[in-house]
Formats: sequence, structure tokens, C-alpha cells
Amino acid sequence: MKNKLKQKSVVDFNKFGLLIVLVVIYLLFGILTPIFKPGSNFFQFSRILSALNYAYFIGFLALGVTFVISTGGIDFSIGPVMFASALIAGQCLVYYKLPLWLCLIIACVVGLLFGILNGYMVAYRFLPSFVTSMASMQIAKGLGSVFTRTQSVTWPPRGEPNSWFRNLIKFGSVPTGLILLMVTALICGFFLFRTKPGRYILCLGSNKEAVRLSGVSTKKWEMLAFVICGLLAGVASIFYVGAYATVQPGLGDAFNNEAIAACVMGGTSMAGGKASIFGTFIGALIIALLQEGILALGFSISYQYVLTGLIVLIAVIIDSKKNIKSV
Repeated sequence: MKNKLKQKSVVDFNKFGLLIVLVVIYLLFGILTPIFKPGSNFFQFSRILSALNYAYFIGFLALGVTFVISTGGIDFSIGPVMFASALIAGQCLVYYKLPLWLCLIIACVVGLLFGILNGYMVAYRFLPSFVTSMASMQIAKGLGSVFTRTQSVTWPPRGEPNSWFRNLIKFGSVPTGLILLMVTALICGFFLFRTKPGRYILCLGSNKEAVRLSGVSTKKWEMLAFVICGLLAGVASIFYVGAYATVQPGLGDAFNNEAIAACVMGGTSMAGGKASIFGTFIGALIIALLQEGILALGFSISYQYVLTGLIVLIAVIIDSKKNIKSV
């Protein structure tokens, strides 16, 4: 009983600690911005909205890949899959003049199909998730480029016909995207921790062989984790174009690392079997805040890549030490 209480207190402390880190980073950038760029104010509401625009699609990507990492796998295709979904759906809207609602569904379906492909190859063909997702990453890049003839695609800007989807990001001054991301996080948390399929996914990361010997169909649940990841990558594409409009083919790699960083920083173990949806959500906000803060200070986005890499490295080292102690 004491061990359970101790474990719960540690989890609560970790969640509280992440919130403190988020607030400290925000205050730090607020103090440093006027020093590096006199006259600038990081505490403006527009800065918060700008950071949230980045957090939305990173958040959906991170929530999806949390399921995969929970099984002990990895998915490096989520960024390019998000771009492929946005490019294909955008081309259907702009070039083929399909209805907007149908194009939004197409974006989700493209992500879902990649999730099915990855899940089938890993769960039923027994390919390493690293190799499978790297192959899917290249397929997604090529498919998006071929479908759009290597041209960028611009979704309708706010105020034009077929632009109502931008209300998913912001309705007036209300950040509706944050509400939708929070609702999705709650659903993911309930599914992963309160349902039988979710618990099976977590158990796969702890001891896959033991789960298989107990009579559970490990293939089905391992594939489900990748399917959810792919679907949420498709959803992320809608929030990306809702915030930034123009999508260029052949990109998306950098967002893989940021989404995975949000997961690991939030407490999801790279070894599998342990996840935190709340931590992933806060981790995505931290990644977005770092991106906005670095730009506000006048530095290149390359500095964010350095910080993100260091965050992942530190989080993995801490996670490894925890796993060694628990053995």
C-alpha cells in the first residue's frame, strides 16, 4: 500500500514539475525578450496564440506517437505523413475542387492508411518499427510530392470561401484548437488507462511475451497503436494548415523529433510500458513555447533543434536510470 502511495506521489510530482517548467520558461522568455530585442513584449496575447498554433499539430502528433512508444516501438514517419495528408487533401480541395468536408476526411484517411501500413508491417510481418517507419517516411514524402507535382499547396485563407475549417484553430479570439487538443488528450488518456485495449497496449511495452503467453492477441493491439498514431497524424495535418496555410512537399522530418521529445519529456518511457498523456500534452506546450521564445529573442530556429535534442537526451538518460533502478 505504501509503495502505491509513493508511486502515485511521484507521478503527481512529475506532473506538477512539468507545469512549473512550463511557467518558468514562459517567464524567462518574458524577461529576456526586452533585453535582446528592446521594445518587444513576450507577454502579449498574440505571442501566446502564435505558440499555440505550433502546439496544436505537435500535440496531436505527440499524442499519437505516445501509443506507439508505449508498446516499445517508434514511429519516425509522423511528420512526413502529416505533410502528405495536408498536401493530398489540399490538392483535392484546390485543384480537384472537392468539398472541404470531404478533403478534411481525406486528410484523416491518408494518415490512417499509413498507420495501417506501419502497424501491419510491425505487428504481422515482424519488421522493426524503426525500419518500417523510416520506409514510410520516404513513401510519405514521395507520395505528397508526386500527387502535387512537387508544387506547394495553399489552403484557403481566413475570410475566403471554404475557410471555415480555420475556426477549429481560433474562433474570434478564442483558441478553439487548445480546447480540441485538450478533449483529444482526455479521450486518449481514458482509452489508454481505462480500457482493456489501452491496458493491453501498455502491457506490450512491459512484457510482450508474457502478454502473448496469457492468450492475448498481441498483433492486434500492437497494430492498433500504430493505427491511432497514423490517424492522429492525419488530424494534425488539419491543424497545421489551419495555422500556416501553405504546405511544401518533402518536409516534415523535424516534427518527428519534436513530437517524440514532447512524449519523452512528459514521462513516456522509450522502453515502453509507461506513458503519460498529461505529460505529453504539457510537453507539446513546452516545445511550442521554446520555438516561439527562441524566435522572439531573434535567434535562428536552429537553436530550437539544439535545445530539443538536448531535452530528448536528458529525458532518455533520466528514464534509463529509472529503469535500471526498477530492475
